Amino acid sequence: MVLTDRVCRTAKPGEKLRKLSDGDGLQLWIQPTGSRQWRMAYRFLGKQKVFSIGPYPAVTLAEARDARLEARALLAKGFDPSLEKKRQKQEEEAKAVTFRMVAKEYVDKLNREDRAEATMKKVRWLLGLAFEDLGDFPVGQIRPADVLVPLRRVEAKGNFESARRLRSTIGSVMRYAIATARAENDPTVGLQGALTTPKVTPRAAITDAKEFGALLRAIDAYIGKPATRISLQLMALLFVRPGDLRLAEWREFDFDEAIWSIPASRMKMRRPHAVPLAPQAIAKLRELDAITGDGLYLFPSIRDENRPMSNAAMITALRTMGYSQEEMSAHGFRASASTLLNESSKWNPDAIERQLAHVEGNDVRRAYARGEYWDERVRMMNWWADYLDELRGLPRQ
Repeated sequence: MVLTDRVCRTAKPGEKLRKLSDGDGLQLWIQPTGSRQWRMAYRFLGKQKVFSIGPYPAVTLAEARDARLEARALLAKGFDPSLEKKRQKQEEEAKAVTFRMVAKEYVDKLNREDRAEATMKKVRWLLGLAFEDLGDFPVGQIRPADVLVPLRRVEAKGNFESARRLRSTIGSVMRYAIATARAENDPTVGLQGALTTPKVTPRAAITDAKEFGALLRAIDAYIGKPATRISLQLMALLFVRPGDLRLAEWREFDFDEAIWSIPASRMKMRRPHAVPLAPQAIAKLRELDAITGDGLYLFPSIRDENRPMSNAAMITALRTMGYSQEEMSAHGFRASASTLLNESSKWNPDAIERQLAHVEGNDVRRAYARGEYWDERVRMMNWWADYLDELRGLPRQ
């Protein structure tokens, strides 16, 4: 039968669902409660399916027939009307989802993954640079040209590396949007080659043995704060990242076992790291213990003992000793140790990498390396401490 508006409006509900047909699959479903819904029955890939059009009378008979024609046209082209409707709904919802909203979700995800606070601070700062231009943009409609606007603003200040990192962070948010069905592509991909390549300046480091010995003697003769001098002496002995030493806490050290256990929460790669302590390192730590051993940190701030010393303390000391930023940096002790240890040809390069806390990408190989090189690392750190004494001009112990 062909339905009329009067029939649709006056048809009585029954004890069970009633289906009034308008032909070609269009049906008005009348529930026992009296509610009326337009449905369209069809077959797709050999299966019987039902397409929901909407409620009557909000969707009129004429509108329901138009929807039937559109659905039939989709079927003729090989598309499933139900899936296309869901896809269209997702696209409409995506238009209401902004870059700022997805970025917040992405940051929350990183927090759940327990990323380092330094990493989170950097991500939040970079996203702040993007929000002015992209924050209120529908995330699914962002184009490469839109992303280029905040990138060019950062570049205009000469901050080429920050622009590169901003592009990467925006790309991470966009890929998260794709994974959560709020976007279909990453517009940052189209910007490869569009940014100014930053000039890479390696951290300054002394890698000549004789010159490194001179540096060690200059540190030993430093007349500034004793704790600052010891921090540089320990950097030479242990060659950890400056932040790991600056934030070191006394409870992490076991003098009896001669080991410093750095917790994963402080490590760059979020994995715990163990540092063997040579006798010379323990001697320096005991000297420091007499100065700061009553507090939490090995190197507390001079203004607040409940806070660690500043990033600038070791750098300032190096500059006071006459070493410019082109000659030596606090981070440079790692490059110095890596170079001289490798040049000695006494140690497995993988053991050196493990001691530098450079993490192997392969999980199986990483697990193997963790156990395999510990004894060698202990011997290596003791040899290194003796070698530093030789470079200073002191006799081996």
